[in-house]
Amino acid sequence: MDKDSFKKYLDERYYDQLNWYDNKAAANQKCYRRFQWMLIVLSALTPVLILVEQGSILPKMWWLPLLTSVVVAVATSALKVFKYQENWINYRTTCETMRKEIHYYEAGAEAYGEVEDREALFVERVESLISRENTIWLAAQKQQKRKPS
Repeated sequence: MDKDSFKKYLDERYYDQLNWYDNKAAANQKCYRRFQWMLIVLSALTPVLILVEQGSILPKMWWLPLLTSVVVAVATSALKVFKYQENWINYRTTCETMRKEIHYYEAGAEAYGEVEDREALFVERVESLISRENTIWLAAQKQQKRKPS
């Protein structure tokens, strides 16, 4: 692979994919952590609200513990359905592996020190990583569709 084609690959494919995985990992991590904190706070708050309501301090707030319980149930289901943690881990793993790959290429480490066309090997390995992640995502989607509602 010539240097111009390799530079074009880096600019138009590699860095684009690297940024996509990095952004998606960060977004999924953010969603996962927000949901988890919401679950922690609302789960801890629900029994307190039940006690407060029973003590008649706020007699017209009988619905508040019910609401927090429903929100906890919905948020727990959303975490399972949207798989924020799984996506975060998969996207971050792919992103960091891609970053590692360019460092190996630049240093001539691992297989890059033993091959004639380092650029072609780099492209092949990066595309393999992307393909693997896409396969994992597709398998998860198929599994999700097979589960009964």
